[in-house]
Amino acid sequence: MLSRPPVDEKRAAMRVVIVGGGFGGLALARRLRRAPLEVVLLDRRNFHLFQPLLYQVATGGLSAASVCTPLRYVFRGAKNVHVWLAKAVGLDPRARRLQLADGEIAYDLLVVAAGSRPHFFGHSPWAQVALPLKTVEDAAAIRSRVLAAFEQAEREHDPEQLRALMTFAIVGGGPTGVELAGALAEVARYTLRREFRRIEPSLARILLLEMAARILPGMPPTLSARAERTLRRLGVEVLTNTQVVEVSPAGLRVRRGVLEEELACGNVLWAAGVEAVPFVRAVARATGAATDRWGRILVNPDLTVPGFPEIFVLGDAAATRDENGQLLPAVAPVAVQQGRYVSQLIRARLRGKPHPPFRYRDWGYLATVGRHEAVGTLFGWKLWGWPAWLLWALVHLAKIVGFANRLLVLLQWAWAYLTFGRTARVMVEWQPAPSSEGNS
Repeated sequence: MLSRPPVDEKRAAMRVVIVGGGFGGLALARRLRRAPLEVVLLDRRNFHLFQPLLYQVATGGLSAASVCTPLRYVFRGAKNVHVWLAKAVGLDPRARRLQLADGEIAYDLLVVAAGSRPHFFGHSPWAQVALPLKTVEDAAAIRSRVLAAFEQAEREHDPEQLRALMTFAIVGGGPTGVELAGALAEVARYTLRREFRRIEPSLARILLLEMAARILPGMPPTLSARAERTLRRLGVEVLTNTQVVEVSPAGLRVRRGVLEEELACGNVLWAAGVEAVPFVRAVARATGAATDRWGRILVNPDLTVPGFPEIFVLGDAAATRDENGQLLPAVAPVAVQQGRYVSQLIRARLRGKPHPPFRYRDWGYLATVGRHEAVGTLFGWKLWGWPAWLLWALVHLAKIVGFANRLLVLLQWAWAYLTFGRTARVMVEWQPAPSSEGNS
């Protein structure tokens, strides 16, 4: 196996190594591209993924290329930023060396922005059945699974098997689950209309399961209620106060109150939460840092690891609190603000000046529920309907990295809005389920 060239230990500039090219790492690296520093941004992927629109890739509304921007393209004019395609596996905090899968690199400052992965709450076998939505590969798998279910249903004669194929369960009633449920309902009701001869796609059963008392629990109750009404109009069955007990190829076993019931379902999509990636746990072990139940590192108010002022943790890897002591959610705005804050803190250190602790400014957040329908908050104001949807679209367009990607997304949105069509309905590597007719 090839190893990386030896690290230049005679460098003149301070080296900042950033692990992760997600929202936090990207925001930090962009703010440091003119600083008198050597910045090394490393990621296992060569692109930045705009995760908020990943559900549209999963439902055929957008192509994967529309939500991915090559990191080298982003920093093509930043001579002090080096992009490495690498996987971080551990570190020696005393020697200030980061261990990679194929080498190592020394650092003066280390920023851990490695992100998160789907959380199955200790039930790892569920991952073999339920499809999460965290990566481009996940989105492609969901899209293939959904389209394949309709294709198989067209040839299925067994009533029970047909019902299972046409039933889709989404576990998790947060923004991702709500947006995925709404988009999937529109696919069944509008996009696939008149495309099949034996089945009626609009009769597909779409279940949204949430363990809490309402969906979108982070929003005001009135907005949660409006989102639920919109989903029900689209044909989504919203099941709150519902805990998943078991996931199997046959479907789900859920608990509602003291009663348990079986839900026959051939397609389970997972949007129930995330946890820190293994590298974050490796950092915690190496530094002796405490973690929360999701594996996130409990950081100081300035986002440093206790006892290691040269190591910063941000985004989904960090457990940070607001001024009221509440843990901040693992969402993109938090990561972006933390990335910007760390850039200011590093510049302040270079000048020998103090810098105040991190403080998150909550501007609000939005979730789209369906065609020209969204709910959300902005500066404490409640928004819903067409105005919220328009604001959601403008905000997401503005935050996509790269003009070409913004244009691609805008064109695909315009086409989908005018025609109800979804142009990215491509299936890759799917395996048909057993059929009552056997193989042809």
